[in-house]
This record gives sequence, C-alpha cells and structure tokens, in this order.
Amino acid sequence: MTAAPMTPDIDLSPEVARARAENRPVVALESTIITHGMPWPRNLETARLVEAELRQAGATPATIAVIDGRLCVGLSPERLETLAQARDVAKLSRADLAACLATGGTGATTVAATMIAATLARLEVFATGGIGGVHRGAEASFDISADLQELAASPVTVVAAGAKAILDLPKTLEVLETLGVPVIAVGQDDFPAFWSRDSGLKAPLRIDDPAGIARAHRMRRALGLPGGQLIANPVPAGDEIPRDRIAPIVEAALAEATAQGISGKSVTPFLLARIFELTQGQSLQANIALVRNNARLAAAISLELAALDAK
Repeated sequence: MTAAPMTPDIDLSPEVARARAENRPVVALESTIITHGMPWPRNLETARLVEAELRQAGATPATIAVIDGRLCVGLSPERLETLAQARDVAKLSRADLAACLATGGTGATTVAATMIAATLARLEVFATGGIGGVHRGAEASFDISADLQELAASPVTVVAAGAKAILDLPKTLEVLETLGVPVIAVGQDDFPAFWSRDSGLKAPLRIDDPAGIARAHRMRRALGLPGGQLIANPVPAGDEIPRDRIAPIVEAALAEATAQGISGKSVTPFLLARIFELTQGQSLQANIALVRNNARLAAAISLELAALDAK
C-alpha cells in the first residue's frame, strides 16, 4: 500500500490571502534578518518599516517563517512581534526546513528557505538585504551558502544589495555564473557589496528599470530555464559605508571569528554584531536603508509582473 504524499501546512495571513485572491502583487520577505540579523527592538522596527515600504508602493508583504511546524507566509503584527522577541529560534536553510516542519518546530527562514517557501506559495519576487555566498577560505572549509544553489533552482527574482561584504565576492560571482544564475546590477555597472555601492567587481549584467527586470524573469520561464535571478541593487549613496572604510573592519571581525573558533551558521551573526560595534552602529543604519530600498524595487518589479500577466 502506497502512503499518501505529505504536503506542508502553509498558513497564508489574511492580508496575503486577500491579495492572492484578487491577483494583486505580493513580495516575499525573509525572517532571519529579524531573528539573527538585528538586535531588539530595531529588528521589529525594521520589519515593520520594510512591510510599510511594500504597502506604500502597492505590494503586499509576505514575511515568511516556520511557527509551531507550520509554514507561515505573511505574519500578523502579533506574530511578527513575538518572533522578533523570541530566543533560540532555529535558522532554517534548505537542509533544515523539512525537519523543522516535521517536528513542529519554530524557525526563521534564510534566503534559500524563503525562496523555497515563496515558490510553494507561488510568489515570484523576494526582497532581502544581502545573499549568502562563498565564505573566505572556502577552498579549505568548503563553506558555501545554500543560497547560491537555491537561486539556480527556485524561480524567484531576489532583490538584494549584492552579497554580504564578509564573503569572498569574486568566488561568489564565479559560482553564480557556473550555476547559470543571472546577476543583474541596477543603476550602475559595478556589483555592490552590501554596505558599499562598489565591490571593485563588475556585475555580469545590467538592467535599470523594473519593467526590464520583470520581462527577463518571464523570459527565463518562456525558455524553460530553471531558477531565478539576482538583482543587485546598491545601497543608497547617502547611506553607504565606502569600501575603503569597511574593508579593514571586516578583516578585523573575520580575524576575531577565526581566533575564537566560530564557524558554520554562527559566523554571519557574529560578524554582523562585531561590525556593528566597530562601526559604532553605522553598519546597522546602512543595513536598514538598503533593505528598505530593496523592498521598494521589489514592489516595482512585482507590479510590472502583474501588468505583464494582465496583457
């Protein structure tokens, strides 16, 4: 006797369910930026600001997390606040998502897990801060984020301020090219580096308008190509930390992490917290500015996708 296939329990928030029923644009948001990326209460304030940016731009926000074994697409204000204050929340990527759901756990979704959830919920656009990538020293540690493989698998357009500056950016771009992931810069030829507009590397592609990005997304589907595309949207000029200033700070934080034996999933939260201290909070201000900026662009892309569907 063949067992019936299991399906994940997906809870759409009332706001997301209404938008879906009315064919209005919905933009996915991750939750590790809330639980692992920022301190309380700035994490909740930022989550609310990002959701407000999407609503103001005409899109519905869908913050994604696993709560008590259910995949939640869109969080109520109460759930959002509870998650922002929770401790010991699991950090979920592709490898952890199914186990957390199956055991009734609670966890925040990384870029990879958010892309998986967005695909299940039929959402095509996702706004985040910066993607994960190839960690420095990966030739010895093999520490490469699952975000890169997920970009090659899930048909989601991901709007980010490039990859996190703590990573090996040249290797990250090489892996994305190998996986066939389009990396599209917006408004400039340079690939941005999270807190900085310029990484010193050229982006492989450039499209400056949301309509062009939406058409590229649809064309991948028309060609039968798997995966999504990475939209590299630089931090606003007035909010960036220039590369020559942030680079030595990143190096110092990386050296501390190595000296303390920090590895795996603990590396990024440690580095972000230490860089926050070394920049006297400026890195957090830049992070908030760039994720709000990414939300605005993601909303514009989702509106253009809706317009293409209406034709």
